[in-house]
Amino acid sequence: MSQTSSLSLRILGNSDMQLTPIGFGAWAIGGGDWQYAWGPQDDSDSIAAIHRALDLGINWIDTAAVYGLGHSEKVVGRAVKSSTHKPYIFTKCSMRWHADRSIYNSLKAASLAEEVEASLRRLRVEAIDLYQIHWPNPDGEIEEGWAALERMRQQGKLRWIGVSNFNVEQMKRALKIAPITSLQPPYSMLRRAVEAEILPFAQANGIGVINYSPMVSGLLTGKMTPARAAALPPDDWRRQNKEFSEPRLSRNMRLVELLRTIGSGHGVSPGVVAVAWTLHNSAITAAIVGGRSAKQVEEMAPALNFRLAQDEYDTIGKFLESMAA
Repeated sequence: MSQTSSLSLRILGNSDMQLTPIGFGAWAIGGGDWQYAWGPQDDSDSIAAIHRALDLGINWIDTAAVYGLGHSEKVVGRAVKSSTHKPYIFTKCSMRWHADRSIYNSLKAASLAEEVEASLRRLRVEAIDLYQIHWPNPDGEIEEGWAALERMRQQGKLRWIGVSNFNVEQMKRALKIAPITSLQPPYSMLRRAVEAEILPFAQANGIGVINYSPMVSGLLTGKMTPARAAALPPDDWRRQNKEFSEPRLSRNMRLVELLRTIGSGHGVSPGVVAVAWTLHNSAITAAIVGGRSAKQVEEMAPALNFRLAQDEYDTIGKFLESMAA
């Protein structure tokens, strides 16, 4: 039985969608052999992970056309089709690929129209609940792209439209054309740049925020170790992330131990504490939490309900200040 009814739901921006505090992130289930892959992934594991997330009450899935170059969307479509649950499905546009699997960016109206039709087919839906511009690139095409999405929203192919990785100036440009339902920025203990201007702007303008990488792509889960970081598959994009190599890795492992200490008092993992830290910010509507297996989903499920006490949040804050010193 779904547990959604017992969870605290949050309305996303100007939409009618009531979201669970965490959603299922489908980046890693795109599989390997593309520029931002997480290494090989078994589709049956992915589908089991999605089914478990939905059974536990998670009511939204976030994916993108570019994840696995269309593969993630296909897997999400298969999983939802074979489930009794009907979650909200969010996807993204603007990152496309050539026959040689190289990625390029376009916000041209004709390109976006092609992307919407392709995503609808892969996801096996008649309308996409939230359609987001993945990156504001090319910057000069933002107005054309946003106007195109608004037209397709009015046509009923998209229920709501949002942006991802936009700065304040770019959001202001979009708002002159049509309302922004949501913003999807990176936000975690180790990536806090959006706190200064972007989150306050979103909050002041009624824009919902779903943050990605709250655990810094697995770094703060409690499972990452220097040995595991060194053994990441060759096609795992995290090999290029400075947080996964020295000198930052040792510092980050000390942070994980603090999260482990706080979490142990509540019977939750460091990753659950990391997600709760982001949800403590009142500008955040909900957080995206990835999962590659049913077991991983079960381990992160406590993030649906776990919240940090103010003194725990302050303790983490002091530690983060010492790391920055």
